[in-house]
Amino acid sequence: MIFDVITIFPEMLDSPLSEGLLKKAQERGLLQVRVHNLRDYAEEPHRKTDDYPFGGGGGMIMKLDPMARAIEDLRALPPPAHTLLLSPQGPPFTQDRARGLSREARVILVCGRYEGVDERVRERFVDEEISIGDYVLTGGELPSLVVMDATARMIPGVLGCARSAEEDSFSVPLLDYPQYTRPETFRGLSVPSVLLSGDHEAIRQWRRQETLRRTAERRPDLLRRAELTEEDKTWLEEQRLGGPSAAEE
Repeated sequence: MIFDVITIFPEMLDSPLSEGLLKKAQERGLLQVRVHNLRDYAEEPHRKTDDYPFGGGGGMIMKLDPMARAIEDLRALPPPAHTLLLSPQGPPFTQDRARGLSREARVILVCGRYEGVDERVRERFVDEEISIGDYVLTGGELPSLVVMDATARMIPGVLGCARSAEEDSFSVPLLDYPQYTRPETFRGLSVPSVLLSGDHEAIRQWRRQETLRRTAERRPDLLRRAELTEEDKTWLEEQRLGGPSAAEE
């Protein structure tokens, strides 16, 4: 899979792309990330990529012409690309969307800045907008890294354990159960005895119940969307954590 990232601050992506999962995925040939400086597509002497908004108002707007040239130039390359604008006006980025993007051969990520991009970029030059949350950032570079990281995890072969992606929080969609490792006891804090029992069925049941408990307490909205078994619904009802009605609203 290939990511082409359009930004006016390419150096912001250097360190994250050279560490951890994204670095390993690139080294193994499973992922290619190409970062493009939007200023290279600006024709003005000072490589200007922003300007004042028509009609007045505070802040600056990302110019249409360099953005259009950059997107068109990259779209002309093989393989065909899906163009995505990182924007607070887009729908929320989800695990399902990360899974969908991982099936694309190539994705162009457009990083806005300042007060946003010229509206004609949205109308004509991108296929989709995505937001990583209801808050304001200074630009699309950090969101682009979030999208690449989440999407890369879904590419076959990127994770050492294929089950990890399947069992992640939001893949089900439910929050993950609590996890522990050595030492068994630290300053009076102990690992639940069931995890040390060797009883695989008891461990499976405990993990499922803790997943349900954590989701009910922290993200009941996810629980309402989850596909629950009759055993799940009965346990939730017994624990007074929402029960069948919470799952069926």
